[in-house]
Formats: sequence, C-alpha cells, structure tokens
Amino acid sequence: MTLEIGMVFAILAATIVLFVSDRLRLDVTALLALLALVLSGILTPAEATAGFGDTTVLLIAALFVVGDGLLQTGVAEALGRWLGRIAGASELRILVTTMLVVAPLSAFISSTGTVAIMLPVVVTVARRAGVSPSKLLIPMGYAALIGGMLTLIGTPPNIVASEALVAAGRAPFGFFSFTPIGALVLGVAVVLLASVGRRLLPARVEPVARGQPRSDQQPLSELIRAYGVEGALTRLRVPPASPLIGRSIAESELTTRFGVTVLAIHAWPPGRAQPGPAQPVSAATRFAAGDLLEVQLRDTQGERLATLPGLDPVPPATSLHPDAGLLLLEVALTPRSRYIGQSVIEADVRNRFGVHVLGVQRLGKLLDGDYAHTPLRFGDTLLVAGPAATLAPLVRAQRYYGDFVVATVPEELEEAEAQQLAPRWPLAVAIVLLMLSVMATSLLPTVVAALLAALALVLTGCVRLSTVYTRMSWESLVLIAAMLPLATALQKTGGAELIATALVGSFGSFGPLALMGGVFLLTSVLSQFISNTATAVLIMPIALQAASRLGVAPEPLLMAAAIAASTAFATPVASPVNTLVLAPGGYRFTDYARAGVPLQVLVLALCLVVVPLLFPF
Repeated sequence: MTLEIGMVFAILAATIVLFVSDRLRLDVTALLALLALVLSGILTPAEATAGFGDTTVLLIAALFVVGDGLLQTGVAEALGRWLGRIAGASELRILVTTMLVVAPLSAFISSTGTVAIMLPVVVTVARRAGVSPSKLLIPMGYAALIGGMLTLIGTPPNIVASEALVAAGRAPFGFFSFTPIGALVLGVAVVLLASVGRRLLPARVEPVARGQPRSDQQPLSELIRAYGVEGALTRLRVPPASPLIGRSIAESELTTRFGVTVLAIHAWPPGRAQPGPAQPVSAATRFAAGDLLEVQLRDTQGERLATLPGLDPVPPATSLHPDAGLLLLEVALTPRSRYIGQSVIEADVRNRFGVHVLGVQRLGKLLDGDYAHTPLRFGDTLLVAGPAATLAPLVRAQRYYGDFVVATVPEELEEAEAQQLAPRWPLAVAIVLLMLSVMATSLLPTVVAALLAALALVLTGCVRLSTVYTRMSWESLVLIAAMLPLATALQKTGGAELIATALVGSFGSFGPLALMGGVFLLTSVLSQFISNTATAVLIMPIALQAASRLGVAPEPLLMAAAIAASTAFATPVASPVNTLVLAPGGYRFTDYARAGVPLQVLVLALCLVVVPLLFPF
C-alpha cells in the first residue's frame, strides 16, 4: 500500500465515521473530504470540482423538478386519497394496497417525498380501520425504497451505476433495465410482510377501535402522554372582575412569573351560552372579560392554579364544538428543512406559524430539559398546538414536502387539508409521460430528456419558478458532487483496485456469483449507516475493478450493487424514509432489523438467481 492510498483510505474512514456519527450534515462532511483530497495533493482543484458539472448531478436536479411537478399539481396526493378510498378495513388489504401504490409512485419521485405524501394518508386509513399504524408504516417505507429499484431514475444509485458503465466505455443501463428485478423484489417484500412480517412488526401504537366516537380528548391522549405534557394542559377563564382585563399576555407576566403559557383564547363574553372558536395568540393579545384560555402549565401541581391572579379554573367537563377547540399536531423535520440546526426559539415557531411547541422527540425519545434551545435535527418530531384556523393553512402550506412532514392530520382538518387537482395537472402528467417515453426509447440522452421535462414544467406553470431553487434538495446534490471526487481519488491512487483485489481474493476463487454476493453484502452493510447515494458512489468503481480483475462483465456486479444500495431496511437511520416513520409508528431500533434483515437476505438470494440470467457474466 502506497502513502497516497493510505491517505485516501484515512480520509474515507474519517468520512464514514462522520456520516455515521451524524455530527455534521452529510454535504458538509463530503465537502470536508473533498478539501482534504485537494490539500493533501491527491487531487488537483479541477479534479476535485469536476463532480459539480457531472451529468449525474444535473440529471438528479432535473428529476427533483419533475417530481415537484407531480406534487404541486396535486397528482401525487390524489393517488394518496385514492388509496384511502380503495384500501378497505382489512389490515392485510391495507398493507398490500399501500405497498403496491407507494412503490410505483416512488419509481418516479423521491422515496422521501413519496413517504411525506403518504404518511398522513396511511395513518388516517389505519385509524379508520382500527389498525395500529405500526403494522403499516415500516412496510410503506420499505415499499418506497423498493420503488427506487423499478426504474433507472427511481433512485440515485441506479443513475450512478449507469454512469459508471458509460465511464468504462460500455452501454448504460436502459430505463427499464431495473424493472424486472425491482418488480420481483417488490413481490417478495409484499409476500414476506403480508405473512410472517405481520408477526415481526409489533403494534407499538394502540389502534383506535373501529366505530369508536372521537371525543374532545381521546384523540389527543396518546400524543399527550408521549410528549410528557399529561396534566400540563388545562383551561382557565377570565372572570368579569379580573385585573387582567385589558392587559396583554406579555404585561400579565403569566409565563415569566407563574409558568403559564397561553396557547389559544376563546372569546366568551358574559351572556353567551358557548365560547367561540379558538383563536391564535401573541404576546400583544389582550384579555377580555369571560375569555376562555387554553394553557400549558410548567408546574402541573393543581394547587398552583389557586395562586394565579385573576383567573379561574374551568371544569374539565366544559365542552367545545369539535372544530372550535385547541388541536394538537405532530410534525417531523424533513432532510431539506430550513430549521435544521436551529432551536425552537431561533426558528421563531410561535410568531412564524402561530403555533406553540409542547415537546420534541428525537429518534422516538423525548428531549428532556430545555428543548426550546436545543438545535433541531432531521427526523426530530415536534408536538405543536394551535387552533384549527391556524393549523389548517399550516398543513396546506407544508403539503408539498417542505420544512416538515405532518405525521397525523386531525379529523377536524382533513377536509380543510384535502387538495384539489390543479387545472394544469393533465399537462404535468403528459410532460412526465413524454419524458419517460423518450428515456425508454433512448431518443435523447437521459439527462437531456429530464432537463427538457423540467424546463417544460416550469414554462407551463406546473412548477412555480419561485419554488424551484428553494425546494431543491441541495444537500443531496452537493453530497453527490463532493463524493464523486473521492471515487476519483480511489481510482487514481489505486485504492479501488486494492479493495477490488481483496474482494476477488476473498470471493472470486468461488466464482463470479460469489463475487457478486460479496459486492452485494458490502454495499448493503454500508447503506445501513451512510446514505445510499454515497455508498453507490464509493462502491461502483470498486465493482468495476473487481469485474476487470476476474475477467467478467461488470453489468451484473453494478446491478447487484445498485439493488443492494436500496436495501436500507435494517436501521432507522439507514434512510430518511425510515427516520420519518419512526415516531408515528412508535418504533424501536430493533423493529427495523427484525423485519429488514430477513428481507435483505431474500433480496440477496433473489439477485444471485435473477441478475445473472438478465445480465450474464
């Protein structure tokens, strides 16, 4: 091993450690690796920045815009609502239908975007059928990952594999080259999860009994317990002689002196039989006689209520119209959220959205202490409270997979949240179908077809130009562009050949089939801890070198590696998809391995049988 190879391996190892530790964003870690390669003299500045002009990066950027066209015109959500209508009330039928709808959708838009759309749909379907969401959300996530195996554009690893073939002077994979294998994997996954898999996935979230009426408090009880605010939410009323009348919330010092946070106010003048609907509040909101306050108590001891100046406790039996009360909403930060790295205070959630954050969970565990000043991470779930008038537009604004995913939409908001198809939806569908036809027939290079489709969607108004750059997943693009030079460094220094030699030495003596199995295992293990895109960028040149050393065609090895990169089934941090369903499903770390490892073994066996038949050595 030369000094240069050793330096590349050291940079690679440090990069993987940082990826796994999650101390830095993925794109920041990749940029640090890129700079390390330049400063060490292994790569020239031109070699280090070549990834930013690579066709892979341009293709994925264009596909983000194409997927956004299906989101903004309501086509993707319409499919979700269609699922809700046809799924029925049987757990088995819901599971199978969900997987068969989610996988094809994920073949054309990102798996994370697919889950963002389908998550509240599946939770709602489960609730209405009296089924635990825990039985459905991991299968939905797996289906989204498998959907990436169905087409060339389904997931970045497929594109990376195809481009690696081109770089080696061979014909690229076709648009439907992945489809037979992906369809078989989907079939195997459906059969496994619909049979023994149903026993492997526990009902972590209790189902709502079918036909059970939803009272004012019952739908909120699980969320209240999970976020540790049980007993902290109550109602107070401003009596006619209260000294608070005419004073603002800030002037009352309720929060600073007494630990009482006012979440919403119902106007209830003396003489009116019922309070009005909940209204959002700010520090400047002023109290009026008879106001009914929805509050959160810092000290949940009941005797403290008697010491509050000018406020009377309200009997728990006081009823409100279902649409008039305070609603709770659980949301999860997406990978592209603007608020990653900011605290709740820095994000100014209260003033920006008119809601209050009652608690924060990270990987399913409640953040103790001063969560309001803790920097937020991708996948963190927040319990927010607000009136329906505030939450309805908030849910609509985040429908397109923006800053966060709405995990569960309350029944009171379901009708308000439902989106109608935009007038231009037929045009968006026509453009996407034309793009797919051009790709499938190879009339134009794939990247050109994708760029033309993206531009057409913008020019026709199917995608708003103002959102193109703000909604682009820059972290993913920078990650790919910055990781490609690391693959270049492995090839340039001979590191890829060294790893390939070790693979061939370990597995090659048993034949090309064993070598393909070794490539699959290496890729699959790495994809459990670092992104599948980064894994693919690292593995593809190694697979090419291994095929060359053994004297076999590289196509089966690259195909196996691409499939393996999408088998991120075994850990909640293996993919953004897994992280997004963690909290709504109430899952534990081991739940993913119990269902995911058997599926990975089956996919490996399937690849060993099918891939050589479709792509001979």
